[in-house]
Amino acid sequence: MAALVGTVVGVLGSAFHAGVNGLGAAWPAYLQGTLRLEGPALYAAAAVVAAIMTLVSLWLVRRFAPEASGSGVPEIEGAMEGLREVRWHLVLPVKFVGGLLSLSSGLVLGREGPTIHIGASVAKAASDLMKWSSEDMRGLLAAGGAAGLAAAFNAPLAAVLFVIEETRRQFPYSSRTYIAVVLASIASAVVTEYLTGDTPYMLLEVSTMPYGLLPAFIGLGVLLGVVGVAFNRTLVWSLDRVRALGLRHSFYIFPAIVGLMIGVLVLVLPEATQGGELLAVELTREGRPLAILAVIVLLRFVMTMASYSTGVAGGIFAPILALATTVGLCYGSALATVLPLPEQAQTAFAITAMGGLFAATIGAPLVGMVLVLELTGAYAVLVPVMLTAIFANMTSQWLGGRPIYEILLERTLAIEAEGRASHAPR
Repeated sequence: MAALVGTVVGVLGSAFHAGVNGLGAAWPAYLQGTLRLEGPALYAAAAVVAAIMTLVSLWLVRRFAPEASGSGVPEIEGAMEGLREVRWHLVLPVKFVGGLLSLSSGLVLGREGPTIHIGASVAKAASDLMKWSSEDMRGLLAAGGAAGLAAAFNAPLAAVLFVIEETRRQFPYSSRTYIAVVLASIASAVVTEYLTGDTPYMLLEVSTMPYGLLPAFIGLGVLLGVVGVAFNRTLVWSLDRVRALGLRHSFYIFPAIVGLMIGVLVLVLPEATQGGELLAVELTREGRPLAILAVIVLLRFVMTMASYSTGVAGGIFAPILALATTVGLCYGSALATVLPLPEQAQTAFAITAMGGLFAATIGAPLVGMVLVLELTGAYAVLVPVMLTAIFANMTSQWLGGRPIYEILLERTLAIEAEGRASHAPR
């Protein structure tokens, strides 16, 4: 059953990926090519289209499946802990269609959140069909989520480790459930590779770095630990501020504003929009000046917070990886002004930064290490990746940082408890 779930998730994940790529490129091309809009008319039309896509995505979530908001990973962890219910018949269509609209609009969100939640929904449907409960159901939920991550990034090993490391408190570990997770991830990866190709999504060529440069990667890890804590705290702060605005006025005001901005940025400054996997590769190869990279870091940080706070369906893996790449390039560019760096050092800093920021924000350093290597194929910098990730995680813990999905699950449960208390008879 796990292998069957993985196969279905591989098909759905590939379809979702293709849909986002197709629709995301189609509507700007339609405005510029077919309608031949230019200047203010083009920007106004793009703003309206992106805002409509954002608002429809939010309406679907709020109207049919509020739990489909955001990435979905906290929902899966909560379900595995018995604290949340996976209403697969609602989550599956809402996450697919809502995620397709939100990501295609240009919002800075990742496709891995929807595919992971879609995978868990497929697993819950299979579990209900088999009338499974307790351990087998929870194990299959984990397998479906892993299959979703494998489909999003074609990274089956990282998907297996994600279940083991990220859901270590909830996963009902046994040889039976562990094998199910591995089989689901393999099946999903095989289908994904067959449909989309077996080239790493963020392929980057890099050579082995000299041992004398290893302290620089430790320094990068420390920096990313600080950035990771700031990222998590700012994200929760943003979610709280937008929710307060929604409770006072309307939950659609802020998403409408963000959608209008994103529509213009898609045409004017595409670096500040979308998940960013391709952007990370482009920036690494282009060698832009330090000042430009710093501006991109700031813009993507702000737009990630704004996009995720809208409440639409979408993940944060890809935005984290793109932001980390830019931070790594900034770090390397600054270091190059005072020290001679070996060839391809900038690329090495960009790659290792992905693992570092992932470890600091998600709180899963081993997953960060393996995910980055599977995504980029840069096995030559294995040791720098490991150093950066583990020091980023250590720094984050030292500063009091906690895994973002753990924080988001606690926040969701607190909001629900608050809602129940407000509606309780007095």
